[in-house]
Amino acid sequence: MEQNVINDLLDYGYKIVQNPSFFKFSLDSILLADFVNINYTDKKLLDLCTGNAPLPIILSKKISSISCVEIQNEVYNLAKESININNITNISLINDDIKNWQNYFSPSTFDIITCNPPYFKYNETSNINDNIIKSIARHEIKITLEEIIEISSKLLKPKGKLNIVYRPDRFIELVNYLKKYNFGIKRIECAYDDFDKNCSIILVEAMKNGKDDLKILPPLLTKNYRGE
Repeated sequence: MEQNVINDLLDYGYKIVQNPSFFKFSLDSILLADFVNINYTDKKLLDLCTGNAPLPIILSKKISSISCVEIQNEVYNLAKESININNITNISLINDDIKNWQNYFSPSTFDIITCNPPYFKYNETSNINDNIIKSIARHEIKITLEEIIEISSKLLKPKGKLNIVYRPDRFIELVNYLKKYNFGIKRIECAYDDFDKNCSIILVEAMKNGKDDLKILPPLLTKNYRGE
């Protein structure tokens, strides 16, 4: 296994600890960090499936308290190092399955929840990887999309916002689960790798117990995004 490396977190002015053998942050988390709309009344944010913590690090100066949950111990250790190397003190990190949330949080605690979840179903053979750490990050081995949305509905305050980045080809499934757990969809942004490509990533903001009041944002071009 390769040694951990310290890289620049694009052009945000932070460092990020990664391991080329099993985990590096994806642009999806960066897009989600920039998509999140934090108001002055928002005090507590929860990041699920946090990886090596690029999103909470980027948002650490925009909100007073951030909690993060990462199930994989190896990836949790990368996140811990990343937070420490940037001397960030308002991020708390939990190494556990978010399905055990009652051990850590009370219902209706958070103003905002963010998540870059596994994109592929457990039995989906596309993008399968022999590396179990990568497989858990990419496939619904430990948690499903529906479980993430159901747990978010319990942990968000009334009118709290769930921000999620996901595959366009599973967008209808995402919408159906959001409606099932009484979320109103507020904002959608589609990201494109280039002008002549189809949408590659979709970003969605939904409000707990909110009405559908959809705003579709202008297309986002990811080519050379923030000096990637």
